[in-house]
Amino acid sequence: MREHGTGRTHLRWAALAAAGALALTACGGDAEKEPRAPQGATASPGMELPRLDGEKLQVAAVWTGPEQENFTKVLKEFEKRTGASVTFVPAQDPIVTFLGTKIAGGAPPDVALLPQVGALVSAVENKWAQPVGPEAQAQLDKNYSAGWKSLGAVGGTQYGVYYKAANKSLIWYNAKAFEAAGVKPPKTWKELITAADTLSASGTPAVSVAGADGWTLTDWFENIYLSQAGPEKYDQLAKHEIKWTDDSVKQALTTLGELFGRGDFLAGGTSGALATEFPKSVTQTFTGGDRPAAAMVFEGDFVAVNIGQTEAKVGEDALVFPFPAVGAKAPVVSGGDVAVALKPSKGAQALLTFLASADAAQIQAREGGFVSPNKAVDPAAYPNDIQRGIAKALIAAGDDFRFDMSDQAPAAFGGTPGAGEWKALQDFLANPSDVAGTQAKLEADAAKAYGN
Repeated sequence: MREHGTGRTHLRWAALAAAGALALTACGGDAEKEPRAPQGATASPGMELPRLDGEKLQVAAVWTGPEQENFTKVLKEFEKRTGASVTFVPAQDPIVTFLGTKIAGGAPPDVALLPQVGALVSAVENKWAQPVGPEAQAQLDKNYSAGWKSLGAVGGTQYGVYYKAANKSLIWYNAKAFEAAGVKPPKTWKELITAADTLSASGTPAVSVAGADGWTLTDWFENIYLSQAGPEKYDQLAKHEIKWTDDSVKQALTTLGELFGRGDFLAGGTSGALATEFPKSVTQTFTGGDRPAAAMVFEGDFVAVNIGQTEAKVGEDALVFPFPAVGAKAPVVSGGDVAVALKPSKGAQALLTFLASADAAQIQAREGGFVSPNKAVDPAAYPNDIQRGIAKALIAAGDDFRFDMSDQAPAAFGGTPGAGEWKALQDFLANPSDVAGTQAKLEADAAKAYGN
């Protein structure tokens, strides 16, 4: 596998699983009060942004819906402070292909937020990315741990700012559905399957699976694999130092099949799961009154953004528990989005500087469904105890973490809709009994993408 800096990453189980009921008991705090615009923040000491009156910038990311709207509030504050005009450009996955088309056409965005470590490496190898300037580096040195800085570096040179992080080892649940079935949050995989059986028997399918979006299926696999096979095997598989035909992969897929193989556990059955995109997987879990489409939905802290599109309240109607332990330790998988300058412009560097500051992160933190790896962010900026606890656990993990496995992989294998790991796991969801065939397909695609 190509070198990804410290890209073999993942928030360590102990640090975040110890957040235990995750943050349901996290300390509270009043919302931070600011003298500037409602969504803004006073400038951080030592951070100066240049005047950019008349300069036009474009920022590309794969975010849509509320996530895009919340990030736009950050860009508005940047416009106010600098005088620049910033346009958000919706990108498609794989973002490397999207950017390649833009660059080939002579119209690259000034800054892109890349959701995979592999995409950052590709941008550097293609000579698209610009190293961060001294002002952005100063913010990184002040506000970020060495681990998060090194994730944004390639070959010892800093190219990126990890603006957004994610704890991708959470299961959110409909409190009323659990109460009606007499079910409590499980701590082990065996308990999860038992709870799923009880929930489904009560008339509410246990889990809403976003099978139409292959990336969610990679997260299911990674959580099981990390907990069951352990961190050493996880690192080896992430670098393709062991094959996907390894017995440890067989065990993880067999375990995942215990859930995916029960059509009565899935909202809409197998065919319904395969047709469900991520946003719907969340909203259908928290709508429908006494008859939601499912009792649980798996994914990261960003699920809160989609819950916000329903009438359910996080912390009351929508609660969360850590992904159950499959092996000795409960897993926690981390992901993130790294901001990279694609033009050698003053404006692009100024935006990286702003995104590396606590000011920018606190604007989006207030909107919910967002966690920053920036240790200078005031916990009071998060809107509720659940988000606050997730963020505190992330910072408490320091440098002791690992990153999402598929996001470390070459995009052709780990980040392309309808191809590689995404497609192989969608096929597995459709036929969970075909463990050997899934392994063979995964290995063939991985060998081709990694070149070994």
